[in-house]
Amino acid sequence: MNPASKRITPDRRWLLQRERAVAWLRVAFAAVAVLVIQLNPDRMVRFPKLSFFSLGTFLLYSVSVLYFTQRKRGSSSTISIITTALDVVWIAVVVFSTGGTRTPFFFYYSFPVITASIRWGLRGSIPVALIGVSIYGVIRLTLAAEAMDSPVGIDTILIRSLYLLLLAGIFGYISEFEKKQNQRLLALSKTAAQAAALQERRRIMFELHDGILQSLATLILRMEGCRGRLPKTQSELAEEMESLENLTRGSMKEIRQFLAGKDTQPIASGTLLDKLREEMRFLHEGLGLAVIVESQPEELELPKDVERETYYVLREALRNVTSHSHASRIEIQLQQSNGAFNGSLTDDGVGFDRANLRNENGFGLSGMQQRMKKIGGELLVESSPGYGTKVSFVVPIAAAAEFSS
Repeated sequence: MNPASKRITPDRRWLLQRERAVAWLRVAFAAVAVLVIQLNPDRMVRFPKLSFFSLGTFLLYSVSVLYFTQRKRGSSSTISIITTALDVVWIAVVVFSTGGTRTPFFFYYSFPVITASIRWGLRGSIPVALIGVSIYGVIRLTLAAEAMDSPVGIDTILIRSLYLLLLAGIFGYISEFEKKQNQRLLALSKTAAQAAALQERRRIMFELHDGILQSLATLILRMEGCRGRLPKTQSELAEEMESLENLTRGSMKEIRQFLAGKDTQPIASGTLLDKLREEMRFLHEGLGLAVIVESQPEELELPKDVERETYYVLREALRNVTSHSHASRIEIQLQQSNGAFNGSLTDDGVGFDRANLRNENGFGLSGMQQRMKKIGGELLVESSPGYGTKVSFVVPIAAAAEFSS
């Protein structure tokens, strides 16, 4: 799995922190209930076994949920619904077994109300409160858990029910207000980050314009002048000079598109093999290298992001060959089959010690690896002194399409 998919967003992290706070609160409620019964065992006279069972299992369940939330890196809506339902049921059993409507634990009905409001706002807290009130009313009407003396009056039942519903409304409103404020803060944070990025992009644009872009423009003018002074018999050299001019113009265009915040596409869709063969032709004719480009099938059908990143990776690998390897032969193998795209570039140069990769300070190999990760692929570099170098990669096409969407 791509490491980027494991990152937790600020909103997700906040939800996880709230779930952990709820888990701690549940443990506190369960522990206090056990302590109260230990100090006042008369509350369990009518249903001692059921009371021991409900309190003990509620404490065990609370500790289990706490352990799960401490180890978990995300929250699930299904798990939230299940724990809320279990909270309501367990608290109803605790209330029933420890005195019915005379229980000291009526306040415990507020716990699932609070947790539901934290998770879903008013649309969660109000229904849970109504369920709690209904269960409490059933216990009152059946009188199954009442003491031998007169049951609690209906006015007390109504006041407690109104209290629970009012609590649900207040906490639900606060939760929804807090959620809206967090969304606004996240939106403001994103806008501020975009503004900072734009400002930094403009600063880089001015620096590049005064440096690299002006140098490239001067280079074009000088190449045009040199081509104009060449004798007409040297047509091949003139064509090469014109090709260099076009390449330089293309580089300037890409830089300007990048500085303007636009996506750059170094190759047209479906032309990866043509561009690679063009690069290899230059290496063969200009540097005398033996070059091979093979593809299975002959016509590749790749997502545009895969073509772009693959082209950048292989072009950087070719640059490394011409700059460092002293190779006489380069071979590129590409294969698309079974929902995957595989490729390799092999040279017969001097190679290098792979341990030195850890000390690399530039953007070459690390940049190639980042480009492959960007489309869900993996890059492997094999080399040893005197035995050449092989750069290979594999990209799951389905994963690449997901990354590009």
